[in-house]
Amino acid sequence: MNKRLIILCLITVCFSLHAQQEEPNYDESKVPSFVLSPLLINSKGEKVISTEEWEEECRPEIRSVFADQVYGITPDKSIPVTYEIKAIYEKAFEGKATSKQVLLQFTDGTHQRDVMLLLYLPNQVGGRVPLFFCYNYLGNERICNDPNILPSPSRKEKGSIQRGGRENRWPIEKILAAGYGVATVCYQDFFRDAPDQYEDSMMPFFGYNNTTEIKSNTWQAIGVWAWGMSRVMDYLETDPQIDGSKVILMGHSRQGKAALWAGAQDQRFSIVISNNSGCGGAALSKRKYGETIDIITSSFPYWFCKNFDYYAGNEQQLSFDQHELLALIAPRPLYVASAEDDKWADPKGEFLAAKYVSPVYELYNYKGLTVEEVPPVNSPVMSRVGYHIRTGVHDVTDYDWEQFIRFADKWLK
Repeated sequence: MNKRLIILCLITVCFSLHAQQEEPNYDESKVPSFVLSPLLINSKGEKVISTEEWEEECRPEIRSVFADQVYGITPDKSIPVTYEIKAIYEKAFEGKATSKQVLLQFTDGTHQRDVMLLLYLPNQVGGRVPLFFCYNYLGNERICNDPNILPSPSRKEKGSIQRGGRENRWPIEKILAAGYGVATVCYQDFFRDAPDQYEDSMMPFFGYNNTTEIKSNTWQAIGVWAWGMSRVMDYLETDPQIDGSKVILMGHSRQGKAALWAGAQDQRFSIVISNNSGCGGAALSKRKYGETIDIITSSFPYWFCKNFDYYAGNEQQLSFDQHELLALIAPRPLYVASAEDDKWADPKGEFLAAKYVSPVYELYNYKGLTVEEVPPVNSPVMSRVGYHIRTGVHDVTDYDWEQFIRFADKWLK
């Protein structure tokens, strides 16, 4: 009986420590020393010297580790979906664009989920257009004051529909003027961003209806959001107005994490952009700077698979780190963006992860980041891997979009 009590007490202490969360560190002198696993060494300890070896050996090994230990395993099952064009308006933004709204309806006879895709396509571009695709947070109707926007299905029950309010993150006319379309979906159409929302997500299609069915490597919110990005890509490839070979995936904050995971799994995305994605995204976990694994898994236990909890306060046990996730994007162009005052997301850790993928890009005869230290603010570095740190806080700004457009021009035009 005494032994049982001791064990129960130890378990209680462990859970209480995790619940209390560790304090974030913002002092570079307190960053622990760490060693990152080399990218071009396979699981047998052999050096990888060709792109074929990377793609056939290293890439699948690294991807399986992130699936099992971080984001959860994406189910290998197709869900029936139909596409219905709900509205087309050819004179959006004073005739500069055509807006198109497409309902993606997923149903298997038992479950149904509706996703509303909003598109703005530049009228001045002849032929099929390249475009930026990224999730929005508060519903399609919030990205601008266009009165023709239909509300996102996941936001309808929130009460009165608000329009606009997020224009600062969506310089749509600037993107259109550069010759790119814009595609967006409210991320909550795929998974409600709150605990115990499994029944209102895509997970019931795969046999998950509550927490009792969630195993240690079962995908949760970030995995579902990444899966949703690929399902939108399925539609984009069918649209005759869109160049499916030139779809740029951009994600901000938690959706930056999802975008990196989606891009790592789905090579149809021609460019992958992470904006302020931080812990579990572009930032190196072993630095333990700003938001840590302990903090993020305590605050959002439904984002990652349960196996990731093991590394909370235990980063020294990581046999991998986020530079390996970024390497899965190669040889496609990759861009990582940070903000000077967004210390929570560890800008230096984001830069280092992007820097350390260089050997893989060099394997494909591309240059990785060409600087050794974090560049000055507002001084972008662009090779096959791009990076900037701008002034300001955790957000998506016009400055960010201007760099994303420049980067896309460099590699797609």
